[in-house]
Amino acid sequence: MQEFDPRRPTFRLTPRLAIGMAGVAALAVGWKLTADQAAAPPKAPLDPAAITALQHAAFTQSEAQPGFGRPQSVPVKVLPGETLESAVERAGVPRDEARRAVETLAEAMDTVHIKAGMAFDAAVAMPRGERGPARLVGLSLRTGPAQSITLSRTFDGALRLREMEEKIRDEQMVARGEITGSLYESASRIGANPTIVAGMVKLFSHKVDFDRDLKAGDEFTMVFDRKVTESGRTIETGDLEYAQIKGVQFYRFERANGDVQYFDETGKNIKGFLLRTPVDNARMTSRFGMRRHPILGYNRMHQGIDFGAGSGTPVLAAGDGVVVEARRWGGYGNWVRVRHSGGFETGYAHLSRFGKGIKPGARISQGQVVAYVGSTGASTGPHLHYEIWQHGKRVNPIGAKVPQGTVLAGAELAAFRAQKSRIDSLVRSQGADEAPARLAVAETAPPLALRR
Repeated sequence: MQEFDPRRPTFRLTPRLAIGMAGVAALAVGWKLTADQAAAPPKAPLDPAAITALQHAAFTQSEAQPGFGRPQSVPVKVLPGETLESAVERAGVPRDEARRAVETLAEAMDTVHIKAGMAFDAAVAMPRGERGPARLVGLSLRTGPAQSITLSRTFDGALRLREMEEKIRDEQMVARGEITGSLYESASRIGANPTIVAGMVKLFSHKVDFDRDLKAGDEFTMVFDRKVTESGRTIETGDLEYAQIKGVQFYRFERANGDVQYFDETGKNIKGFLLRTPVDNARMTSRFGMRRHPILGYNRMHQGIDFGAGSGTPVLAAGDGVVVEARRWGGYGNWVRVRHSGGFETGYAHLSRFGKGIKPGARISQGQVVAYVGSTGASTGPHLHYEIWQHGKRVNPIGAKVPQGTVLAGAELAAFRAQKSRIDSLVRSQGADEAPARLAVAETAPPLALRR
């Protein structure tokens, strides 16, 4: 069929009829494509560029606007105190067109109570010859994690409203990366959100000294649950199922009593009795033993280890226990002491302030924020002084022999091994030979749904 060109004169049909026939043909093609998509098997996930193209197809491929050039996409963000109508007008279209566009959008969304920063794209066509006002050809905006709305102008000048909704699926992600900077920064770069990263840091703090053990280029792997849109946008993350770095592996497992814990590959609980590092992203600046005191100027015993960290950095409880002291204590400044089982105690000094609810008698759990790094007392700058006491005597936190975690057995061990086997297979199958900093998806996405 010869393609209709609005610049050519028609001889046997009126221009309006010819345009109408073209519209009918387009609808027929669209119906056929929709039917084909329904019969076809699920496709692989679309990338963000592809989903953006779908969102804008309604107006970037709309009927030619007589007397206007090709539409250009104009990104707009609503400014503080601005109405949606004013924001649309700021895209370069006349006020009456902006008003009509907002009135049409109001059929599908609240156009009054909008927030500053809301973003949308407007397709604007300039008149040929640059004379006269611009014309709004289309508009696209996201109204939810998986929902968007488009406006497109039809041949008769009306604005057509379409709602587009991406399918949401549950999946497990296999993410690989290399250490560049801190573990937190490295994991964030490959798609893990702050909750997942914090969980990973907390796990490794039992077994890994972040300052001494991790080096640039060390590879790590994570497996975590997430809810994701077809375009790959994560809208919710679930549990960290597996983590590995420098040969240390953690597997999430729910025990028979309902407790969720992490175990190593042998079924041993990786939750050590005490954390090796009670503050994230910190470097060790002073070890246990004799040293020249930085303020007093003479040699004396340093009965703990120091971690350099910025003022206000959270200090984590090294283990479950009860707060014995939370007070000012001479050169230690603000000081917290926690009593654990087995005759162990931990101490935290030079704190800027105490954590919420931290007072003598308070029960705390491992990893709970007990205080924040500061420089109170005899201190030359912000840092954490950390001590371990065993039966009333200070011991070196590095290499201190503390109790280990529990070991699975019987039916629980069998169930754990089955779950471990599934995770191991997933990790092997999802791009084991890929370069670092790549994401592998455990499932494919269903096709995009378009509501008209």
